[in-house]
Formats: sequence, C-alpha cells, structure tokens
Amino acid sequence: MEKYDHLKIEKKWQIKWDENKVFKSEVDYYKPKFYCLVMLPYPSGNLHMGHVRNYVIGDVFARFNRMIGNNVLHPIGWDAFGLPAENAAIKNGISPKEWTEQNIANMKKQLKMLGISYDWSREISTCKPEYYKWNQWFFLKMNEIGLVFRKKSNVNWCPLCKTVLANEQVLSGKCWRCDSNTEIKKLEQWFLRITNYANTLLEDMKQLKNGWEKQVLSMQTNWIGKSVGVNINFDLFIKNKKTKKKLKVFTTRPETIFGVTFVVISPEHDFIRKFKNFIINYNEIAEYKIRFNNYINKNFLKEKYGIPIKGIEVINPANNKKIPMFVSSYVLKEYGTGAIMAVPAHDKRDSEFAKVYNIPIIKVIAQYDNETINSKVMYECKDGVLINSKQFNGMDSKEASIKITNWLKNEGNAEKKVNFKIKDWLISRQRKWGTPIPIIYCKKCGIVPVPERELPLNFPKTYDEIYVICPNCNSLAKRETDTMDTFVDSSWYYMRYCDPNNSIVAFDIKKAKYWMPVDQYIGGIEHACMHLIYARFWYKVMKDLGIVAATGKEPFTNLLTQGMVTLNGSAMSKSRGNIISPNKISGKYGVDALRLFILFAAPPKKQLDWSKQSMNIVKGCHNFLNRLWRLFEIINMKSRFSASKQNKNEILLKMNFTIKKVTENLKKEFKFNTAISHIMELVNALYVYKWHSNDNGVSLQVYKNIILLMYPFTPHICEELWERLGNNNNISEQNLWPQYTIELLDYKKDIIEIPVQINGKLRGKVLVNLEDSEDDIKRKIKCNNKLLSYFNNKKILKFMYIKSKIVVIVSN
Repeated sequence: MEKYDHLKIEKKWQIKWDENKVFKSEVDYYKPKFYCLVMLPYPSGNLHMGHVRNYVIGDVFARFNRMIGNNVLHPIGWDAFGLPAENAAIKNGISPKEWTEQNIANMKKQLKMLGISYDWSREISTCKPEYYKWNQWFFLKMNEIGLVFRKKSNVNWCPLCKTVLANEQVLSGKCWRCDSNTEIKKLEQWFLRITNYANTLLEDMKQLKNGWEKQVLSMQTNWIGKSVGVNINFDLFIKNKKTKKKLKVFTTRPETIFGVTFVVISPEHDFIRKFKNFIINYNEIAEYKIRFNNYINKNFLKEKYGIPIKGIEVINPANNKKIPMFVSSYVLKEYGTGAIMAVPAHDKRDSEFAKVYNIPIIKVIAQYDNETINSKVMYECKDGVLINSKQFNGMDSKEASIKITNWLKNEGNAEKKVNFKIKDWLISRQRKWGTPIPIIYCKKCGIVPVPERELPLNFPKTYDEIYVICPNCNSLAKRETDTMDTFVDSSWYYMRYCDPNNSIVAFDIKKAKYWMPVDQYIGGIEHACMHLIYARFWYKVMKDLGIVAATGKEPFTNLLTQGMVTLNGSAMSKSRGNIISPNKISGKYGVDALRLFILFAAPPKKQLDWSKQSMNIVKGCHNFLNRLWRLFEIINMKSRFSASKQNKNEILLKMNFTIKKVTENLKKEFKFNTAISHIMELVNALYVYKWHSNDNGVSLQVYKNIILLMYPFTPHICEELWERLGNNNNISEQNLWPQYTIELLDYKKDIIEIPVQINGKLRGKVLVNLEDSEDDIKRKIKCNNKLLSYFNNKKILKFMYIKSKIVVIVSN
C-alpha cells in the first residue's frame, strides 16, 4: 500500500468539498435543522492554536450532526471593525479597510486548510456597508421605541486606545483590550436602555439552565444584580435642627434598621451639590471626589474609609436617634439610591468603618445556640431572631422584614423597591473604524435621526463631510462623528447568517424562523458578561420589533465555553506574542493529526496547556493515523488465520460498545477525548483480532465503522479510506453514522467494566466478559494503549485478576 501522504490527501478533499459545495445549507422543512455556530472571530491576521481549538470543536458538532441526518447550518464571518485594526493601520501606513481585508484573506485560507466545514456562501464581514447598514437601521428603530438616549455622564476612558469603554469593558480599573489604566471623563454619549430588559434577561435564564453552563449563568445573574428591597427615608438634621428634607437610602435588609448607626453616600451623590452650603468641610469632600474620579475603578483611595460630612446628620426613622453621615468610595452612585444605611454589627466592612470613627455597634439579629439566644456580636447578616428592636424583639427576622417594612411605610418613611446593578449600554466610541451613528445635529431642529432611505451612512472621509443638510428644515447641520461599540456588530450577526445576502431587510423572517435558535454555540467564557448579555438583549428587542418569529425567548439553546489554550501560563494572544502557529505543525504531521491532538489532549471545557510534550502528542496522533491507514492493507490481505466464533463475538461486542460510547460522548457529554480513546482501543482490538477472508465480513464491518466514527475528528483521511473501500459517495454527503445493536450490549448478564490497578494506582478500566480467562484479560489490557503505557517495556512481577472485581498489576 502506498504511504500515507497527508498533504496530498488533505488538499484533494478540501478541493472536492469546495468545488462540490458540500457544506452549502438551504432551508429544508423535511429535515430537522441543526444550527452550529462559533463566536464571531476578529480577523487578527493569523490563527494560533487557541483559534484552532475553537473552530475544530465546532466542526466536530457540525460533521456529526450531518451524519445523523440533520440539516446543518455552519456559517462563518468576521467581526471586522475595531480599534486594533485602526491602530495597526496607522502603524503600517495603510487604511484599516485594507489591513482588515488582508487579514481576512489570510485567516480564510488557514480555516480552509484546517478542513472546517463552513458554508462559505454565507460569509459576512461587519465592516461592509451591506452589514453595518442594518446596525444603523436597528439604532433608528430602537430610537423610535425609546431605547436610545443621549446624556452627559462620567465615562471610562482609555488613554492608550483613545476611546470610551462600557462598564463591562473595564476590568479592575484596566482596559479589557490593552490592559492600560483607565480614567474618568465627562462626555455626551449615546446609550441603549438595556436596563429596560434587566428583569427579562434574568427571568429568561430559567430557559437556559439545561443548555448553558452554571458558571456563565451565575456570572450573568451577578452582573444583572437584582436586589429586592426597600427605600427608607432618613430626615436631615441641619444646624442642630430637624428639617423636612430627607435622604433616601436603599436596603435589602429592613429588619436591621434598629442597628443602623451611620449612613454612607457616594462621592458622586447629588446630595453633596445640593447641600454644599451646609457642609462645613465641603472643600475636603470636593477634593476627595476628585481623587475618587481618578481611582474610580481601582477600588482604593488614600482615605480607606472615607470622609465624614460635618454640619449635617440624619435621623434613624426607627428610633429617632441622630446618626452621622459619611462619603466613601465603596458606595456607588448608580446602585440603589447612591446611599446606604450602615449596620456595623452585621457587616464586616461597616464594622471596620465604625471602629475607625468610634461609632456604636448594636446587634439586632441573634442566632439560636443550643436553643439559647446568642447575643455575641457577629459580622454576618444571617437570619435569626430580632433583639434590641423594641416592639419587634423576639420576632423571626424574615417575618420582621415584612412587618418593619409595613410599619415604616405606614409612617411615610419607606417604599418597596427593586434595583439592578446592570447599567445602560454605552455605545459611543471615538474612532473612525466602526459603524457611524446615524444622527444629525441641527441648530433649529435639535437631534435629528438620519432618514432610513439614506442608509448606509458611511464615515466622513474629510472634515467638510461632517456638514450636511438637515432633512427636516434644509438648514446646514452637522453629523455625529462617534461610531458604535463593536459589540453592536456581534449582537445580531447570528440572525444575518440565516439570510446573509438580503439587501431589502436585515433578514427574512421565515428563513430566520427555520434556522433559529442556534442549537450549539461555542466560544470563550470571557464573553459571559459582555457579548452574551448584549446578544440576548438584542434578540429580545428584535422580537419586540416583530421581526423574529422563532419559538423561544433566547437566541442560543446550548452553550459550550471551551477552555483556553495557554503558553507559558497565559492564554495565547497575538498582542502578548505567545502564540503557536498551526501551519508548521500541519505541514509536518498533517491537519488531521493537528485536529486529533486538539481534541484528544484535553476535554473541550478544560484548559489546554501547550508544552514541550505537546509535539510528542501530535506525533503520536500522526502515528495513530498511520496505523489506521495500514489497517486498510491488512483488511484486504487474504492470508490470515481463521477467526473463532469467540473472536468474532468479542470484536463485534467491542465495536457496538464503542459506537454507543462515542455517540453518547458526542451527543450529550462533549467528551471528545474520551470518544477518541474508545476508537483507539477498537483499532488496537482489530489489530490483534485474527480473521480470514471467510470471517463473513466482520473485519471489514468493524473497519468501516471505525472510519465513520473517526470522520468528525479527522475528516480528510476518513474520506480517502472510505473512497478506497469502493464507496461512490463521500461521507460528507451521506447520513452514515453507525448504529449499535442493543442486544449485544446486555451488560447485566455477560459484560462488565472492571478497574485496573497498576503499581498501587487506579489507571483505568477494561471491558470483560464474565467467562474471560486471565489470559483473555491480559490480551485485552495489552490492546489498551492507555493502560499499556504504564508498564510497557517493563517486567510484570505480578498479575492478579479477581473475577468481576479488579485487575492488579505490579511491574518493576
């Protein structure tokens, strides 16, 4: 048999797939659909192993689902706008458009080299006018229904990127993209009212609990941050006099009101401006606010606990006692009312604060300790029984929460309130390489939306182009020069894939109804609180606009967040310079070996660390494919020993067991590495199986099924071997997933899995028949590469098989 020439085989099949448009998708109401999607990639220029992992995982899903008879949509496109392209273009003296198009061309070539089964007829690029026209159209529609507004506000500013960042894009005071320290600026900016959908975003997560990972749902729940509580009014005490003016404070624990001994407000609270004439140390607080603005995202200030407000006190409405006020950075203006009531007996931070300023600490909730009330001070606000709370003493804290709220409400001092941490989405960006915001500023008419007929609105090439004629009054007006956050582009692209070439509407409702929702979405967990929230919000807006008819309230039914590929302890990134290119590896060992390594080295959800050992594993994957290749010749040999009935039954049993396990691994568990391991064991079993040309085709049947099982992982070599076996149609165009025979898998009677212990450690399991002898067990273990690796080339000092229980091996 000729040598396994991976370069020749891979090129051959990639050309065939491309020429025959094998992966082109069309609506087919007679077949169940499967929409497989990887998160929209940014065209950075070159793929690294992190990219390879993401795209190959998606390809396994797509190819497997074609094989089981689904109509698969597996598209690809480019998240092509953004600051990196603009900065790189400036650095290299070319336009962002040219830079981006060069990168797209190179990455497209690499993706095709990997044999990813994309429908390239649906390729989109967000920097093209035919795409971003619809970003602008959505902006105008959202403006019509009151979801767009403009306001002057403090914004996060990245001095290196020279642009505004949304709250979600600032991580511990640093820019999410360049990792530089951010600053605070006050600018007029455009926002989308995502807060209008806060509760809906939270409630609809119930539909995702079976398909999304708990960690992602938890991150989104925390980011949305729903708090059900009470706004409580504290009367102001100014110049030693009680006034009718009030400070509104939000709390989720009204039952602790009798333990409130001070209140704290944000440095940005309007209270400071309104009552500046009554604040004795106003200048000190104003300076503190400046420092707060400089360090707003770093969570620290020189004054750790804040500044007292001198000249004004508040009155606790529960006991009419005067208590002091403070300004501190740990209270945010945007959360609740921007003011909190401090209960130092039941909050560690409040307790530390109180000790600095010698403020009383009063415990108001006690726990039962051996049926006796424990009145020791503790800094956790757990449920218990109320103490030091006048008429509410002895009451259960949950009951007291309701009773005290109603009491304060009847006194005119409280109202129930629901708050959310999530903030409206700031979409203004001060850069050119993005979607221009379709707004005109007219001195006569004010803010005027650009008419839909004038879309797409391109970014002005010269300064003069910012001046336009107002569509309302025909006066000279000025265009908005800000562009949209690039997360806008990726918030609805999954809908455009359903109908990518439509120039009349963003997408055809009927086509989108057929394909949506996405059945399997794949991407990094780092997008949990940005892209995934924005995309869910956009989908709900589209439904409210009446342009989405798909059932369900969510765009992505199942989500797989693949683990990162790391090098030297950090995720591979072009900006960090720690990348491994797939080109050299695939050139030496083949694309299929590279794909096999990526899928076999670690489960998809786990981190994959690239190390010196990784190349040895790639080589091992290449060697395995060579073994698979050589089996073709062995199968066709005519001079082999005749197989016994027992051998035939064993190999058929092993084959059925493997089909069942691999199917489960791909369908439910996403354990690609385990699936590959099972197939490898079957290959080993077929090598030691003794057959003759009169074995009734058992060996050929097993070999064919091995090829079909391997196809989603290593499609090129499998297509080639399938063709050489005399099959006219290629695997990609047929529903050929192997089926197992349930009758051969009756584990209760004859077949069990038992553990194998090697040198005192559990190393794996082996499938055995209850009638197997010790020699049978030895042979099966030697067919298992994983187990064999622990004692290969070593002398076996002891081999013990305890029937139906365990195998114990001791080697030197």
